[in-house]
Amino acid sequence: MSKFRWIIFGAICAIVLGGLVWVANKDKKDVSSIDASQIIAGSDTSIGDHVYGKKDAKVVVFEYGDFQCPSCGAAFNQIAKIKETYKNHIAFVFRNFPLTSIHPNALSAASAAEAAGMQGKFWEMHDALYTNQSNWSSASATDRNGIFEQYAQTVGVNVDQYRQDIVGKMVADKISRDRAIGKKIGIDATPSIVIGNDKMGAEVVSDLVSGDGAKLTAEIDKQLKAAGVEPPKPE
Repeated sequence: MSKFRWIIFGAICAIVLGGLVWVANKDKKDVSSIDASQIIAGSDTSIGDHVYGKKDAKVVVFEYGDFQCPSCGAAFNQIAKIKETYKNHIAFVFRNFPLTSIHPNALSAASAAEAAGMQGKFWEMHDALYTNQSNWSSASATDRNGIFEQYAQTVGVNVDQYRQDIVGKMVADKISRDRAIGKKIGIDATPSIVIGNDKMGAEVVSDLVSGDGAKLTAEIDKQLKAAGVEPPKPE
């Protein structure tokens, strides 16, 4: 190959490589200035964190979850009980961390929840997706969209608006930001639980998935007491 052809070949490779890098990075979010331990407020152009419980609580519990993840589905009931027990004492935040390489419907499910959230129905859609996880996890791309629309209609959203929002930039940006924050603090599996800046160990998560959730409640109680807040009394 002549010198001229090598130059042309090198230039083409550089352009192709540059294009691949651009594609790989175009949807990445810069979260370097975001404090992962703080609740993120929404605005006219961005979706904030979804908070269950006491929004100004001294203790904030974050779940990084994947709606198609079987372990997240198994932990759902225990987490729901803990959220209800502590709703007057803590803020509970769900952040999306869809593991798209192994869960092909996870991103679409997250988009459905966020689209419902734009109409104030995030937690209702969140619960519907986890409660019915086995009904849509293996669905085709065409079927899952219809299933999610049925859930959206059931929880009371305007379906026409939902259809616009689910493919909109705000929903995509919210999921990308959640995932970027998770990666920033070392999240690599779901469910992952973080209280403030403290990532809970495998034993806490395992207890949520296959136990009674007592290990997480003990951690929450410890954090509340450290913040000068009396935990709720056991019923």
